[in-house]
Amino acid sequence: KAEKLMGVEEVREAARRAKEAGSTRFCMGAAWRGVGQVGSRQFERVLEMVSTVRAMDMEVCATLGLLNTEQAKRLKEAGLTAYNHNLDTSKEFYPKVITSRKYEDRLATLQSVRDAGLSVCCGGIIGLGESHEDRVSMLHTLATMAVHPESVPVNALVANEGTPLEKMETVPVTDLCRMIATARILMPKSMVRLSAGRVSLSAAEQALCFLSGANSIFTGDKLLTTPNPDFDHDEQMLASFGLVGKPPSFEDTNVAQQRAMH
Repeated sequence: KAEKLMGVEEVREAARRAKEAGSTRFCMGAAWRGVGQVGSRQFERVLEMVSTVRAMDMEVCATLGLLNTEQAKRLKEAGLTAYNHNLDTSKEFYPKVITSRKYEDRLATLQSVRDAGLSVCCGGIIGLGESHEDRVSMLHTLATMAVHPESVPVNALVANEGTPLEKMETVPVTDLCRMIATARILMPKSMVRLSAGRVSLSAAEQALCFLSGANSIFTGDKLLTTPNPDFDHDEQMLASFGLVGKPPSFEDTNVAQQRAMH
């Protein structure tokens, strides 16, 4: 069911809670096909949200669907640190699960993000019915980009009831670990983020993911439409692992800007 775009004050309060819980990057998502498909007033409100969160001394990430270079530059000017736009799967398997946009559209959005000097957050989902070769192909696409994504989310499908993939089997944690480890080897300087699907993993299984090469998680009770462990649970788990959050860093954005200029 579609929901209204949140208000700026709602976002400010959510960011405050996230910062108090130890988060250093605040991610905002809208289930849009792209910025060009919504009214300008909604995009202006998102720009205000970005500026509001950045003023709280937090890194700011957004995922809003397809984006052109001008729109990416406006987000950058508002204070955005990074833009998330996942490839989801391999180019070969993509048409079997997604029809709302083309693979080339996703690559064009990533280039617009890079050209605007923003940090790129781009990964994919496993458990869609793809083969191991498809997983390798997706990682190959990411690893052979002119510049590796600064952030690579690894998601496991959450088979929500009422969706075409509701009967898909849960992804084994060993498959997640293989993806994380391979991403870490191929893109050694990227932040590999353990993302959707964590809610079904035990603390021991998540520890195994960290040992495989993950060095970040997404916290908060929901990732767009997908449930996620709550802040308190994550805080206790990370403390038991002896892991602490890194301070906010805007260096990645500066590096991305320099790369965009060359």
